Amino acid sequence: MDVNEEFQAYADAVPAEYRPLFDRVHRLILQARPEASVGISYRMPTYRVGRRRLHLAVWSHGVSLYGWQPDRNADFAARHPELLFGKATLRIRPEDAATITDDELTALVGQALSP
Repeated sequence: MDVNEEFQAYADAVPAEYRPLFDRVHRLILQARPEASVGISYRMPTYRVGRRRLHLAVWSHGVSLYGWQPDRNADFAARHPELLFGKATLRIRPEDAATITDDELTALVGQALSP
């Protein structure tokens, strides 16, 4: 299975209640960093730009982003402290996502993957 097939298999397995949120975050990552390569690492979709990595996973609560840098995104963390889980993990439920603009998410993922 090549990377695109692996990603598609992961995306196809996302539960229907989380698929719109997964698709939204995936789309915003690629809009923010169109040069990102997409693969599977640690059994999660992983976006790579140079040495930077950002992982996107679906869990029972919604989606999680791993590998973002709190020091690079302090403004986002300050506005949404309820999403923080651990050092570099954000847990986003669909109801949380409704209060986060595309511009905020785009800035977050763009900064996370910037050199």
